[in-house]
Amino acid sequence: MERVSRKDDAPAGARSAPPAAALNAALASALSALADGTEARFSVAVLDTGSAARAVYGADAYDTASIVKVDILAALLLRAQDAGRELTAQERSYAAVMIERSDNDAATALWREIGGAKGLDAANERLGLTDTYGGASGRWGLTRTTAADQLTLLRQVFTEGQADGEAALGARSRAYVRRLMGQVVPEQAWGVSAAADDPALTRLKNGWLPRTATGLWDVNSIGQVTAKGRTYLVAVLSDGHPDKDSGVALVERAARAALAAALS
Repeated sequence: MERVSRKDDAPAGARSAPPAAALNAALASALSALADGTEARFSVAVLDTGSAARAVYGADAYDTASIVKVDILAALLLRAQDAGRELTAQERSYAAVMIERSDNDAATALWREIGGAKGLDAANERLGLTDTYGGASGRWGLTRTTAADQLTLLRQVFTEGQADGEAALGARSRAYVRRLMGQVVPEQAWGVSAAADDPALTRLKNGWLPRTATGLWDVNSIGQVTAKGRTYLVAVLSDGHPDKDSGVALVERAARAALAAALS
C-alpha cells in the first residue's frame, strides 16, 4: 500500500514561496557555505510545486548510480504506452523490487528490455531531459545526469493536473511510479527525506556507488518532500566521498539547507 496520498499543490492558507530569482539566490548562499566545508562535489535542484518556483545549484554532470532506476521505469512505461498495453506481471515484479529495494538484477533486466543506453536516451528526449546520457557497455549505474535534469524527470512523475496529451507519461503511469517511490524499504529511505516534515511520507529513490578507479563514492537522492506545509521536488547529486555514510550525511545536509532556503 502506498504510504502517502496527497495533492502536490500547497495547502490553502500556506504562505507564498519566494520568486525564482530570490530562491536561486537563497539556494546559492546556503549551499556555497556547505560546499566550503567539504572536498566532495554536489549539486542540488529544487522546485516548489505550489508556485512552480525553481532553483538549481551546480550544473556539473554526475553518475546516477541507482537513481537511474526511476528513469528506467519511466522508459519502460513509455514503451508500454506506445504499444497500448499494461505492464506484464514479470515487468511489474521487476519494477517493484527495482524501486522499492533497489534490486540490481531487476534493473539490468528492464535496462535490456528498454534497449539499454539508446533506449533510455530516446525516452529521455521525450521526457524533456537534455543532459542525461545512458551508461555505456550496459552499465546503467554510470548513466550521467544533472540535478536540473533529475528535476525535469521528477516533474514528469509528480506534476498533477497534466492532460495526457501534454505529458509524456500518462496519468496511470505517473501514479504507478509515485506509488513505488512511496514504498521504498526503510533502510533505503534516507536522503531528501531528511528535510521533510515526516520523513516516512517522502516518495524518493536513492543511489550509491563506490568507484573502483578512485575508491570514492557517488551518493544521490531524488524525490518529493513536504516541509512546513509546502511540497517540493528535490534532487541532490554528489560524488567524491570517502565512504557511503559521509555521502549520505552530506546529501541530507544539502537537502535540509535547500528546503530551508526555499522556505526563507
